[in-house]
Amino acid sequence: MKHLLLSAAVSVVGLAMGATGALAQSHPMDGLTGEEIRKAGSILREAGVTNDQTLYPLIDLVEPEKAEVLAFKPGDTLTRRAMVQYTDEKGFSEAVVNLTSGEVESDGPIEGQPMVLFTEFMSAMETTLADSRVQDGLKKRGLTAEDVFCLPLTAGSFFTPEYDGTRLMKVPCYVNPTGSNFYAKPIEGLYAVIDLTSKTVTEVIDEGALPLPQDPWGYTEEEIAERAPLRPETNPVLLKQEGEPNYVLDGGHLSWDIWDFRFRTEKRAGLVVSNINVMDGDTKRPIIYQTHLSEVFVPYMDPGEGWYWRTYMDSGEYGFGLFMTPLEAGIDCPAYATFLPALISDDSGAPLEIPNAICIFERNIGDPAWRHYEVFAQSEDTFTPAEGRPATELVVRTASEVGNYDYLIDYRFYQNGDIRIMIGATGLDGVKGAAATSMNDPTAEEETRHGTLIAPNLVAANHDHYFNFKVDFDIDRPENMFATMDIVPAEVDADSPRRSLWTVEHNMPDSEMDARYQISAMKPRYFHYSNPAREGHLGHTPGYMIHHGSIAYGPFDFTNDPPMKRNAYIEYSVWNTVYDPDQRYAGGKYPFQSDGSDTLAEWVKADRPLANQDIVAWFTAGFHHIPRMEDWPVMSTEWKTVHLMPHNYFATNPAMTLRKGK
Repeated sequence: MKHLLLSAAVSVVGLAMGATGALAQSHPMDGLTGEEIRKAGSILREAGVTNDQTLYPLIDLVEPEKAEVLAFKPGDTLTRRAMVQYTDEKGFSEAVVNLTSGEVESDGPIEGQPMVLFTEFMSAMETTLADSRVQDGLKKRGLTAEDVFCLPLTAGSFFTPEYDGTRLMKVPCYVNPTGSNFYAKPIEGLYAVIDLTSKTVTEVIDEGALPLPQDPWGYTEEEIAERAPLRPETNPVLLKQEGEPNYVLDGGHLSWDIWDFRFRTEKRAGLVVSNINVMDGDTKRPIIYQTHLSEVFVPYMDPGEGWYWRTYMDSGEYGFGLFMTPLEAGIDCPAYATFLPALISDDSGAPLEIPNAICIFERNIGDPAWRHYEVFAQSEDTFTPAEGRPATELVVRTASEVGNYDYLIDYRFYQNGDIRIMIGATGLDGVKGAAATSMNDPTAEEETRHGTLIAPNLVAANHDHYFNFKVDFDIDRPENMFATMDIVPAEVDADSPRRSLWTVEHNMPDSEMDARYQISAMKPRYFHYSNPAREGHLGHTPGYMIHHGSIAYGPFDFTNDPPMKRNAYIEYSVWNTVYDPDQRYAGGKYPFQSDGSDTLAEWVKADRPLANQDIVAWFTAGFHHIPRMEDWPVMSTEWKTVHLMPHNYFATNPAMTLRKGK
C-alpha cells in the first residue's frame, strides 16, 4: 500500500521551498542543477511546446555518448541536454531540450505512460471520497468521509478492456489514525477504481463489511511505552570518527582510499553511481561505467478482488528518487556522516530539493580486514600476537519510503577492492482487514490462506520483493568478455586415494539469450567480466565478478500471468546485454500499465553476440516475505546483497598495505 496523505503533500511543498538554483555542472555525468531544471521548462514554454499549466512527470539528464564521457577532461566544453516528459490535453509527450543552445531538439507523443504524478495522487484521493457510492459504502460501516483517508495505488495491467485508453489507480481506504500508524485500520472490502485521465470513479467494489480493527498500533517510543515496558536504559554504543573524514567530496565526485566515483540523484532511479575507478598501485583503472537501481517489483500473492492487482513497480511507477526521505543522524546514519540533499523536479517542472537524502560515511565496525595468528611463532618465552588490520568501509546511503515500506539502498566500498550493493527493507507490513482475532476463530483458516494473522483483525498478505540493478562493467575499457566459472566434478585418477574433487570450468556464452542464469547452491558458479586486451599480473586476464547475491524464485507463469510478463526479468538472477544507452530500466521506460514488450526479457531476444562487446550486467536480488507477528507493528531491517569482487585484477590483496591503526 502506498501512503500519500495531505500531511505528505504539505511536506513535499515544504521541501520544494528549498529548491536550489545551483550553477552549471562541471562533468557530463553530473545531475541536472536547479537552474538547468528551470531552464528546460523555460525553453519548452518559449518554443510554444508547453505552457504554465503543463505538468511534468519526469525531467532527467540526457547523458552524452559514452565515448564522449570517457574522453572528457576537466575544462572541456559541455553540451547539456535534458529529457522532459510532460502531459497536456493531448496526452503524454517527451522532448529533448538542449540546455546549452536553448533549442528543442525533439518532441513528440510517447507510446506508453510515465510514472504517476503527485498531482494525480491528490486528485484521486479527493475524487474517491467525493463519490456517492464510496460514501454509501462507508455509511454501511458506520463511517463518513471525514473519518477516513483513501490511498490511490497503481493498478498494474492485466491486458483487459478496462486498461485500454485509461490511466487507472485502485483506491482502498483506512480509518483516520489516532497515532503514528496510518495502516492499522484498513476498511477491507471497499475499493474505488479511478481513471486519472477523466478524473472519474469508473467502478466501486463493495464486498461487504468486516469488523474494523480497533487498535491504533502506534510505533513511536511514547506509544510503545503505553503498550509494553521499554527496556532498561543502557550505555550508548556509538560509531564515531576522530578528525575530518578520509574521503574528499567535490560536488558529485567522491574519492576515498583506493576508490573514486561520481554520483547523482534521479527522480526514478534514485542514486546513480558512475565512473567507478580503483587504484592499482599508482594506476587509476576503471571498473564500472555506471550502476543504479533499475526496477523494483513487489507482487502480492493474494488473489482476492482487493489484492490481486497489487503488483507494484515501485521505481518505475512511483519513483525511488521522488520518495527519498531525509535521513536521521544517529538512526539512519552515524551522527558524523556527511548529509547531502537530493535534487529532482516536481510536477510543475520546478526543482525540488529533499534535504539530507544522501549520507556518506566511513566506519570500522570491529571486524578485521585480515588476520593470522601463527602458532609456530609462539614459544615458552615469547608471545607473538596475531597480525591483522582493522577493516574500514565507505557507505553511500539513501532511503526511499514507497508506501508502507522503507528501502535503504547502500553502495559500500571496501579496501580489498570489493563492492557491495545492499538493500535494507523495513517499514510496515501491508495489512488487510479480517474477522478473525485469533487462529482459533472459525474464519481464520480461510482468511489466512494467503497471509498471516499478525494482530487481531489484521492479516498481512504474502508477497515478494525484487530489486534489479544495472551494472555496466567497463574493465579498463568498454569492450569486455563475459564468462561463468562453474564448479564441476573433476576427473579423478583411478589410483588416487580421493574419489571426489571439484574443478573450475570456464564457459563463455555466445550471445545474450545464452547469458541468462538462475543461481543455485547445487550448481555453484561465479560471473566473470574481464578485459582480454590487457595482460594482467602474472599473465592473468584481469576482471571483476559477481560473486553472489540474495535471490528468490517463484512458481510463476511468465507467458500468461500479466504482472510476471511485465516483470519477466525476475525469472533469472543474472542477465547480460550489449550496451544500449536507451536500455536503462529492466521493466521498460514507461512501466505504468505497460504490456511487457519493452523489458529486459524482450531485449535479449535480439540475441546479440557478446564477445568483445560493451557488456552490461543486470542482477535481480530478491526475497519472499511470509509475514509473521514479529513484523508488527514495524519490521526489523532485512538486508539483501549484490556482491562484486575483483578476480585476478590486483597482483596481491589490496588490503595488505593498510596500517595497523592507532
